[in-house]
Amino acid sequence: MAISVALPDARRIRSYIFRLPLATRGILALITGFYIAHLFLPGLTQWGALIPQEINLGTLYRLNTYPLLHKDIFHFLLNSIALVPLLERFESEHGTIVTFLLFTGPFGLLPGGLYTLLERYIFHLNGAAVGASVWVFLLLCNEAMKTYRVNPHFTIMEYKIPTWTTPLALIFVINFLVPHTSLLGHLCGALVGYLWGLGYIRFLAPHDKILRFIEGKLNLLGRLPHYVSVDQKTYGRYGVLPSTTGSDVRVGPGRGTLGAADGVATGPTGGTQRLGP
Repeated sequence: MAISVALPDARRIRSYIFRLPLATRGILALITGFYIAHLFLPGLTQWGALIPQEINLGTLYRLNTYPLLHKDIFHFLLNSIALVPLLERFESEHGTIVTFLLFTGPFGLLPGGLYTLLERYIFHLNGAAVGASVWVFLLLCNEAMKTYRVNPHFTIMEYKIPTWTTPLALIFVINFLVPHTSLLGHLCGALVGYLWGLGYIRFLAPHDKILRFIEGKLNLLGRLPHYVSVDQKTYGRYGVLPSTTGSDVRVGPGRGTLGAADGVATGPTGGTQRLGP
């Protein structure tokens, strides 16, 4: 009896990759570039890995380079496939500038710094950590908090389990099934994700007014393909819709006005920015 296996549609995969927003593309390119470079420069992983006992003022760069490095092709592919959809969703929600700043700064520094402190001063260990899985679990925990607000529990055999705990369960399952994974590193990433999802560290992102000023002065939406504007939640993923004449309708605090036709908001009056990547 023949067994048919549904293979992924190459056209859909290519279309999805071509539609990825700018910061997601850039971070994926960095991860890929570091992996290719480490094939020719074997010492690169040792240079950029998060090694607690080697963190000092001269090696603080390790707190941002360790998520970009991977041990082997399996490690690289698994993390990349898991990261891209989550990162693309985060960028679609928060914009390109915020995503790039957070993932090249605090979202590596905070879990990495916490991991270093715990390893050196609490557990007195020196386990080296590399890989973008710290970002994967950070983003999963952020998504879990959003899910928790809508659906606080799911039921298994009459037991109500909080939905925010699902990434933690996944962390422990992966630690059990996959050898040489860093349980502490994953938990540090998860903690930062929960803090972001709860809103406690949202101050790390620049204020919308600053972002709008930069976008307007540099015309980033017009110059950069696949750029996601800070106003994408109001105006659509890639900026504002073409306008029509009519009365102005307020759409939220600080979000400007939209032109309305028959009571339906259609775009900022006088705006002519493009729609697609």
